[in-house]
Amino acid sequence: MAEEVNRMKKKILVVDNHPVMLKFMTDLLRKEGHEVWTAEDGLSALDLLKTCTPDVIFTDLIMPRIGGGKLCQMVRRWPKLKDVYLVIFSAIATEEKADFPQSEADACIAKGPFDRMEKNIREVLSQLDQKTEALQPKQVVGLDDVYPRQIMKELLSVKRHFEVTLNSMEEGIVEVTQDGRIVYANPAAVALAGLPEERLLSSPLIDIFYETDRPRIKDLFLSTDTFPQSVPEDSPVTLNGKEISLSFLPVVDEGAKTLILLLNDVSERRRIEAQLRQAQKMEAIATLAGGIAHDFNNLLMVIEGNASLMLLDLHPEHPNFGRLKSIEKQVQNGSRLTSQLLGYARKGRYEVKPISLDLLVKETSEVFGRTRKEITIHRNLAQDLSPIEADEGQIEQVLMNLFVNAADAMPGGGDLFLETANVTHEDLRGKVYQAKPGHYVLLAVKDTGIGMDQKTMERIFDPFFTTKELGRGTGLGLASVYGIVKGHGGYIDVESEQGKGATFKIYLPASSKDVQETVRTSDQIMKGTETILLVDDEAMVLETGQNLLKAMGYRTFTARSGEEALQVYETYRDSIDLVILDLVMPHQGGGEVFDRLKEMDREVKVLLSSGYCINGEAMKIVDRGCRGFIQKPFDLMQFSQSLRTILDGKED
Repeated sequence: MAEEVNRMKKKILVVDNHPVMLKFMTDLLRKEGHEVWTAEDGLSALDLLKTCTPDVIFTDLIMPRIGGGKLCQMVRRWPKLKDVYLVIFSAIATEEKADFPQSEADACIAKGPFDRMEKNIREVLSQLDQKTEALQPKQVVGLDDVYPRQIMKELLSVKRHFEVTLNSMEEGIVEVTQDGRIVYANPAAVALAGLPEERLLSSPLIDIFYETDRPRIKDLFLSTDTFPQSVPEDSPVTLNGKEISLSFLPVVDEGAKTLILLLNDVSERRRIEAQLRQAQKMEAIATLAGGIAHDFNNLLMVIEGNASLMLLDLHPEHPNFGRLKSIEKQVQNGSRLTSQLLGYARKGRYEVKPISLDLLVKETSEVFGRTRKEITIHRNLAQDLSPIEADEGQIEQVLMNLFVNAADAMPGGGDLFLETANVTHEDLRGKVYQAKPGHYVLLAVKDTGIGMDQKTMERIFDPFFTTKELGRGTGLGLASVYGIVKGHGGYIDVESEQGKGATFKIYLPASSKDVQETVRTSDQIMKGTETILLVDDEAMVLETGQNLLKAMGYRTFTARSGEEALQVYETYRDSIDLVILDLVMPHQGGGEVFDRLKEMDREVKVLLSSGYCINGEAMKIVDRGCRGFIQKPFDLMQFSQSLRTILDGKED
């Protein structure tokens, strides 16, 4: 008998915020010979459970500072308490069906008259001792002793509405006790903290933040008395790797002070704002770079033109012949530099046509490989790669810049892997950019070089940024790659780690058109006797162009503005065979002048000329009937062939 009594004695924890209920339960259970501990809320119960292990826990369902349902869930995840028998006291059992799967309790007793409750408590404990199946799992005991109340139904309805609202909010909501411990966290707050809810609840608020932010959080917490305090978006704290703004809202309830903490993840917003600022900065620099390149190309045009004129009648054995060829070579080098600037400014595309990226990669890499024999090139090119619509020269520039960049990262030699593939926008999911729907051609350029750290990767597409020593690079290579790719409607990203090389991935829109073969031009200067109107607002360019035309046998008219060009053409239209028209001029630009010329003469032949094309403006004019485009600086041979192509009607 004594053995049976000892077997029935249990260690029991009673959790209820009502002192009368605590006294009733304590007196009843101790009279039955059980050892009893009490706690007035879930937080106090969790503190007590750190030092004791009960056999049974009786807990009220609705309490401040962690309710009974949440307490049961946390107990179930505590290994040392996995066998504890959980019993919920419910005053709302008649109004709201107890959600046992959610609370993970073993039984529920409806609160009612004390004499009925005493009987039900003894019954639950007796059946637990006997390990009988008489008490059905998840069954609410004592429902026949309590009755529904309208006020309770209304309060529960309000509670459910608040729960749905809190659970669906994007902002994190946290309730913190006066001593700084977390007693409530909505799903958004749990996600922001990156901790399981059972670990988050009852934890000190300050512990979830990085040590560097803790003094600031502590000061704000202590200073939040009757007025809200905040951590603004422009100086956020860090939580689980995210930038977070905070609002501390004081709540005083029956003399007890708690805080409601609002958490907003501002990482994405700040990232987008930073990207916008960067884009605006890049756009401003691009405008400057494009303007510089345009003016520089005009200067190079004058140098190139005069060198060509002197070479025209100079014997190759003349002492100055080599010097003039050297000048031409340096003009070409300068032109490549401006080409980099124009590529970055997205103002260098002027001959867009369907091309084979595979063929271009193969040819360009073979040329590069002959100059960098310490680099082993591996090509994995798709056999059925779709064409792309692009400026061949610009894409060749992209390839060479990427190859040179890879070689510079492998000063002692290494491997360069080139791969192409057909992909769609679905393959670009998860990128920082939102790719337009459609088909793309992927070019991947991977090296086995020194790699880059995160700080360097964030700046590699900035113009004039370079990791090379002074005098070894301009920092325009990757900037122009970025501009050219974006100008072609594509996307580019980079993956790298220090010591593990780098991989650049470029995605260009695929085309359904057939590839056009490149037409090889003659190496001879082609002359003529026709009459040409040359239009340019730069006096030196105009003079040089006129001299080049005369040297090739052409008769010329000149004009330094759009208005003057229209007057000259109207006067001499019957004798003018071709108009060479500068694209960028004050007052009336090349596009407007071309349209006016077409109104005068639908058959007018116009060759557009410019140091760059503004946002594809040259292509728009070509589409409206302009016969061709030539980019400054051009040499005499290139100039002569462009003229003859149009004058002889071969431009189509």
